[in-house]
Amino acid sequence: MRKQYRAAGLAENELPATPVEQFARWFKQAASEAHLFEPNAMVVSTADADGRPSSRTVLLKQFDEQGFVFFTNYGSRKGRDLAENPYVSLLFPWHPMARQVIVQGIARRTGRDETAAYFRTRPHGSQLGAWASEQSAVISTRADLDASYAELAARYPEGEQVPVPPNWGGFRVAPQSVEFWQGRENRLHDRLRYVSQADGSWRVERLSP
Repeated sequence: MRKQYRAAGLAENELPATPVEQFARWFKQAASEAHLFEPNAMVVSTADADGRPSSRTVLLKQFDEQGFVFFTNYGSRKGRDLAENPYVSLLFPWHPMARQVIVQGIARRTGRDETAAYFRTRPHGSQLGAWASEQSAVISTRADLDASYAELAARYPEGEQVPVPPNWGGFRVAPQSVEFWQGRENRLHDRLRYVSQADGSWRVERLSP
């Protein structure tokens, strides 16, 4: 269960000015060249007000210089955690490429217009699912969930506009640091981390593996 990484390295002089530019470069390679399954899947780690952590896999839906965006039920565990403690970590585990990207930052809710615009792009079934599931809540049986979905499907048949649930929306994670991890031979990996500066620029530092 041990693999020797033989990938090419990552050097400071190869990096662009911002971590989002570097992320875009690696993301394109993960999606278009390595053809990874769901390269936008990321592990989102949060902690509540008492510091108790939790993690789950969520799909990244958008990224730009303002941050990394995902959508969820605000009443879910991650939604409740972020309401109490906005600090969050995102991990993109691109193992077949011997790469990881680790984002640490602050999560803030997206505006309702942005949420609605994204919600309209979701498949009809996923729109209904956002209403049917009270995410992270305890339910009695699977049948209860299916019955809730069936009721919604009857109320909003295919082709009819589904309203945006009031307790559903996005979070934008504004990065404070972004680490790019490249596996290397003999466990001497390359770890380059962008750290945000007060003037809006980024400092790059190398971490020991």
